[in-house]
Amino acid sequence: MVIHTVLCYLIKDNKVLLQKKSKGLFGGGKWNGPGGKINKTENPHECAKREILEEVGVKVSNFEKCGLLKFFRENELFIINHVFLTKKFEGNPKSGKEGVVNWFNFDELPLKEMWPDDKVWMPLMLQEKKFEGDFYFDNDYKKLIDHKINVI
Repeated sequence: MVIHTVLCYLIKDNKVLLQKKSKGLFGGGKWNGPGGKINKTENPHECAKREILEEVGVKVSNFEKCGLLKFFRENELFIINHVFLTKKFEGNPKSGKEGVVNWFNFDELPLKEMWPDDKVWMPLMLQEKKFEGDFYFDNDYKKLIDHKINVI
């Protein structure tokens, strides 16, 4: 079964908000954007707004979709992820049960504590380019085996 998800990135003053996912969650201990699974009753934009409000307490009215990522586990499609960013939001992001939040300069991302695919597509996102990518992982998501990325 393919899981449909979103990742949401807030941008302010050449910094990006990342969330260190709580232990026990998928990606626990890794820095990532707030996000999660798309409910059956919502589209990706609606999910992005909901997730960012639930996870970091910020209201966003205008997300821009910048990417579509497909993740494969042993050559089988497992996750389709919609990547959003915004520079317009209300409120101050807060840490919560999903994880601790922190602002990072674009050139000081904690890449060693992030998913291995992030170093491939995040620079494109931070340059506000649109992209699509396929990422092939081993069975337990520890090793990125191959990838393809296209700027669209």
